[in-house]
Amino acid sequence: MKCRICHTEIQSFMSFGKMPIANGFLNEDEYENEYFFELKPAFCKECFTFQIEEQPDPEQMFHENYAFFSRTSRFMQQHFKAYADWVRKHHLQGDDLFVVEIGSNDGIMLEHFANHGIRHLGVEPSANVAKEARKHGVNTMVRFFGSETADEIVAEYGQANALLAANVMCHIPDLNGIAKGAEHLLKKDGVLIFEDPYLGSMIEKVSYDQIYDEHVFIFSALSVANIFAPYGFELIDLLPQKTHGGSMRYVLSRRGERSISSAVLKIVAAEKKAGLELPKTYERFRENCAASKERLVRLLTKEKEAGRRVVGYGATSKSTTILNYCDIGPELIEFISDTTPIKQGKYSPGMHIPVKSYAAFMEDYPDTALLFAWNHQKEIMEKEDAFGAQGGQWMMHLSKKL
Repeated sequence: MKCRICHTEIQSFMSFGKMPIANGFLNEDEYENEYFFELKPAFCKECFTFQIEEQPDPEQMFHENYAFFSRTSRFMQQHFKAYADWVRKHHLQGDDLFVVEIGSNDGIMLEHFANHGIRHLGVEPSANVAKEARKHGVNTMVRFFGSETADEIVAEYGQANALLAANVMCHIPDLNGIAKGAEHLLKKDGVLIFEDPYLGSMIEKVSYDQIYDEHVFIFSALSVANIFAPYGFELIDLLPQKTHGGSMRYVLSRRGERSISSAVLKIVAAEKKAGLELPKTYERFRENCAASKERLVRLLTKEKEAGRRVVGYGATSKSTTILNYCDIGPELIEFISDTTPIKQGKYSPGMHIPVKSYAAFMEDYPDTALLFAWNHQKEIMEKEDAFGAQGGQWMMHLSKKL
């Protein structure tokens, strides 16, 4: 295949096997028509982008029944308020400000601009979450963002001071289209700010569950600089984040318009030291993934042989990669507990493990809980003292403890 960014010929370095839609929780009568694709990551040695070879059509992943609402997490509510406050403090000055967010979900971040009387617009492709955003006073259009959408926005609202995104850029295969859109949309001194799961953290923790259909890219500072440079943008700041088990916030502006933080040189140097621009790093990652798989299956099999009940905690998109790569089904995991109503009563993609309410977990504690929502570990542990007090054990697929 050709790299989606620089069009160099690239080749996958491993395969996670056949994968379903990560957020495609389904009913029993839908098993027969379930969609699968081969999940194969690749690395481009020219522009340093980590990407998957094949991605399903966006309409299969983001639609009117999209099953992820950011507001379900108290931690994420706090995070996005802090994100919005930080943008306002450091990058928005003057009057008649206008902020646009790509993939604004249920309005969890934009509402903090709306509450300060700042003109804003969310561009969200999933109608059900866009509807929820409007309930919170967030101006939202149901659309995929690109250069044409940017032109429409400029025609109706004018150019923007800031174009924001969170856990969205990694979902978009046509980043060249996003960069063109940013070029059209932003004022001369405007900023492009986004954060996504960080490649350096994924490689270090062997958190391969970050790789699934929606995540067509996993970014590094090196790759982001190369992606946006042809459109006149440069990295001016980098801020590591705790979200999603290790993310990075990238701040870009038009070349020469703003000063560059010392964090950029520091983090780029660290990435080179870690070998994030070297193909051999990803060969080692493949070996580490295989070792992680073998370890998890061994632990679950041991639990079963000992007659201990195991329940999954959090029916996350990431859990789909773990379960299907490791070939783990209901014979090893009794059910998955989740607080999202739209997932309850359904079955996990591919492996068809029942998804039940959080009440099912509390009413009959298992012996062991496999924490799929490990990136919310702190928030979860704060409310699960009772599980531990009655002897419950936690398990994660990560070899390295957080």
